[in-house]
Amino acid sequence: MKSIKTIFWILWRIWFYILMAIPIFIMLPFLILSILSEKGYPYFFRMARIWAKFILFGMGFYYKIEKEQSIEKNKSYMIVANHTSMTDIMLMLAIVKNPFVFVGKQELAKIPIFGFFYKRTCILVDRKNSQSRVAVFTKAHKRIERGLSVCIFPEGGVPDDETILLDHFKEGAFKLAIQHQIPILPISFGDNKERFPYTFFAGSPGIMRVKIHKQVETFGKTESDRKEIREAVRTTIYTQLLEFETEKKTETA
Repeated sequence: MKSIKTIFWILWRIWFYILMAIPIFIMLPFLILSILSEKGYPYFFRMARIWAKFILFGMGFYYKIEKEQSIEKNKSYMIVANHTSMTDIMLMLAIVKNPFVFVGKQELAKIPIFGFFYKRTCILVDRKNSQSRVAVFTKAHKRIERGLSVCIFPEGGVPDDETILLDHFKEGAFKLAIQHQIPILPISFGDNKERFPYTFFAGSPGIMRVKIHKQVETFGKTESDRKEIREAVRTTIYTQLLEFETEKKTETA
């Protein structure tokens, strides 16, 4: 039985990367055209959403969204969520219609095919390099000025210890939101770690629960409010994750 599961996980992981490549090859000419200028980004974003949904469906994932509020069209947000899986990227693209750019680690740019577009459309950061972290603010400023939203996973990466439900939040997302006076949109992902963890021999098809929380306003807020806002957003997401965990235990009892 264990050997059968091992074979399944190997083939399933390979299938994931095949699914990543298929829509890119199909849409390749249009994708390349869309990244030739900044004006083309909204078109690239639409194709990225198709790509994301294709992968989620092909992997046997289906998502269930609960909203405390609707996301306003043509409005810029600072989108933040917990980070536990590579599928966080796909799920975020699938559920948020407003064009946004990811701030993500530069290591993902090494992934064949995906990395080509990733490094040309996202804001890459080397968290070990202080100059790189400073450059993020300049690049994010330009995107927000163009009316785009920005998505940051404020934990700064996936915790090495998978028992950690939610790691501490870094300052960057909240500093940017206050500087630009844009609302923060907290989102909780309840099942991504279970569905597709970074642990190779683990995961399974199934549900991905999402909770879109009420936006946190930053209008009129200053740097002195940053820590309070950061902790309030983290508490919102953490509390929801605890609720998700309770639901899992109830369902399996």
